[in-house]
Amino acid sequence: MAIAPPPPPLLLIQSLTLPLLFLLFLLPPLQSQFATSPTIELPNNPTTTISVADYGAVGDGLRYDTIAIQSAIDSCPSPSPCRVTFPAGLTYLTATVHLKSGVVLDIQEGATLLGGPRLEDYPKEQSKWYVVLAENAINVGISGGGVVDGQGLKFVTRFDERKNVMVSWNWTGACLGDECRPRLVGFINCRNVNLSNLKLRQPAYWCLHIVQCENISVEDVSIYGDFNTPNNDGIDIEDSNNTVITRCHINTGDDAICPKTYTGPLYNLTVTNCWIRTKSSAIKLGSASWFDFKGLVFDNITIVDSHRGLGLQIRDGGNVSDITFSNINICTRYYDQSWWGRAEPIYVTTCPRHSKSKEGSISNLLFVNITSTSENGVFLSGSKGGLLRDLRFINLDLTYRRWTDDAGGLVDYRPGCQGLVKHGMAGIIMEHINGLVIDNVNMRWSDDPLRQWNDPLDFRSATVNNISLLNFHPALYKQ
Repeated sequence: MAIAPPPPPLLLIQSLTLPLLFLLFLLPPLQSQFATSPTIELPNNPTTTISVADYGAVGDGLRYDTIAIQSAIDSCPSPSPCRVTFPAGLTYLTATVHLKSGVVLDIQEGATLLGGPRLEDYPKEQSKWYVVLAENAINVGISGGGVVDGQGLKFVTRFDERKNVMVSWNWTGACLGDECRPRLVGFINCRNVNLSNLKLRQPAYWCLHIVQCENISVEDVSIYGDFNTPNNDGIDIEDSNNTVITRCHINTGDDAICPKTYTGPLYNLTVTNCWIRTKSSAIKLGSASWFDFKGLVFDNITIVDSHRGLGLQIRDGGNVSDITFSNINICTRYYDQSWWGRAEPIYVTTCPRHSKSKEGSISNLLFVNITSTSENGVFLSGSKGGLLRDLRFINLDLTYRRWTDDAGGLVDYRPGCQGLVKHGMAGIIMEHINGLVIDNVNMRWSDDPLRQWNDPLDFRSATVNNISLLNFHPALYKQ
């Protein structure tokens, strides 16, 4: 089992020079327009406090406390503010529990809410397979400093350092495919959601799932999933608006923070002051992308030891616009071809998932104050019907060097599209772009004995137009 390293200190936001401040003043006001925190109207001092122990919870980690926990929740005078407490020092084994409006679970530090590993622990509908689930609720959340644990390692049938083989409940007829496992915590069609001071551990599938919600705050949350487990995403935000994620520590096997659009647009998402380690993408928009993404800000983030840094995978016709990535430190490396990604620090792509898919566009992206050390270059790839437009790279410091034995010379379009394609390595690969500004960008690469680093920029003028290079400094260095 992978052990999470202690988080390094978060990056201090770099001071912009006066010329850059003047330049940013001239740019569209992305941050000022979209980084406003939502107003979360949650009770600061709930009028009712109920302990699960008063309803018979034993907390020995062996006997199921589901009935006691649900009875405590149901006894809350909804929709009045109510705090349901889990006393410290105990482990509460449970099947799915359902929150209702006004209820905040107070899992005290030293207490653990432990999800059951059996199919019968979850509702008949696969869409409701969560350890904790809130549907159609207002003013709900989880806090207290304790742990919610999904016992994800009990769903591993064969441990594999490349990628674990997982239990799938499709043989029961309950679902199809190889991802038939329960998620950890879910909020569906809720308003005013708050998670704070919480530890989420070992999800069998996605960890924190936010679906069609409004006004969400996730702060001081620590997420840990087994590093070799597929699909144990950290935070998946679907079709939800006005979300703030801050001071979170995420160490997991699959995508760490993943906005998606299945049934509607996603806008006004702000992520700040986070530390991320993942065997997949640290930040990934998509690949579910049927509707638009607009007004997202990612600031002051540290990404370490990850398979991919900042990724956009637009495959289903949705459009992306007005996104800012700022003050981010990235370290990426190869792990295995079975995971999407080739150690790119920045990966911006749009292409049709299959022959019947639409082509979405990506426009008005700002990357500012980014530092990276990676085993591969930046990959910017639009498509004929879905161009990348108006991308700006300002104050970047890119270092390329190889320290694993994995072969280079491939670009990764997955999922769908062209799959893995042979291609020479380059500092920035570009295709199907109209409008790119590179300003004050330093690029260095090691003296590779295989001579794989030959091109700082790789593009064809037939598909790439309107490029501006200002203070671009590529150079070779010797270690």
